[in-house]
Amino acid sequence: MSRPLRIEYPGAWYHVMNRGRRREEVFLSRTDYESFLQILQETSVGWNIKIAAYCLMPNHYHLLVNTPNGNISRCMRHVNGVYTQRFNRQHETDGQVFRGRYKSVLVEADSHLLEVLRYIHRNPIRAGLVNSLADFSWSSHQGYVSTAKKWAWLERDFLLSMLCAKKTGQRAAYQDFVSLDESEEIERFYLLKNLPSVLGGTVFKDWLKEKFQHLGFQEEIPESRIFGPTAAEIITMVCDHFQVPKEQIAVSRRGRENLPREVAMYLIRLLSRQTLIEVGESFGMSNYSTVSSAIERVKLRLKKDRVIQKDLQEIRTKLDKSQRQT
Repeated sequence: MSRPLRIEYPGAWYHVMNRGRRREEVFLSRTDYESFLQILQETSVGWNIKIAAYCLMPNHYHLLVNTPNGNISRCMRHVNGVYTQRFNRQHETDGQVFRGRYKSVLVEADSHLLEVLRYIHRNPIRAGLVNSLADFSWSSHQGYVSTAKKWAWLERDFLLSMLCAKKTGQRAAYQDFVSLDESEEIERFYLLKNLPSVLGGTVFKDWLKEKFQHLGFQEEIPESRIFGPTAAEIITMVCDHFQVPKEQIAVSRRGRENLPREVAMYLIRLLSRQTLIEVGESFGMSNYSTVSSAIERVKLRLKKDRVIQKDLQEIRTKLDKSQRQT
């Protein structure tokens, strides 16, 4: 069974989501909403997690959080577990409330944070529940426009300072910002069927790849492929190992074996988790069945050919060393 990719480190920011089992409502009464918010505040103190934004919809929730201790998994187990206990006690039920594991998106601490903040607060408008953010009671929007002490637990200062350096203009800047629709980048991101685990720029993603490359190559975590070598890196390493030019790997002649080419296909499929179609694109091939046949030939040879076994091991060792030095 596949598991989501979890990246944890001190100071990380996350957009956290979870919805009810079978899309059932998880907040049935005002007491439920208040209970969940109480748990968030308890967790922020007890587990040192900073809640920057929230939006509680009838059948799911959104949170924007910062983890000074790098403990998002432990914190969310606490939040979901305690709320489930209180919900079941309140409604005299038992069993799961949420559909299972929460979903978290690691967010780069730049303008992407502001985009996520706006996305979270505008959720009720997108869902057609209200026409104005001020009309929705169960989000942290009011905490960004109010100076009341009851909102002091909310981690607002960092995001407000990104909108305006002067405190006197921060709330007006926030109001202007959330009055606008989401950017095209954010719309495309959240419309993806399989939501990626990272939202940020290329430099941020490269830093994650360097820091967490040890998380790669995990079959049960499909998204771990983002920490693996790219197709281009694999092709380069295969060419170096077999001492052939890239032009030789790029073409295939009927009736003639091209072992480096097939080894490269096999490794791209194995280490980068690419689909057969994606593997084929690296070699200008549109027929995925041809790619599949090449990969199967390598698999068969690996069972009995010690030379190929050694070649593959040496290439993988070099790739691993290269990743660590990137």
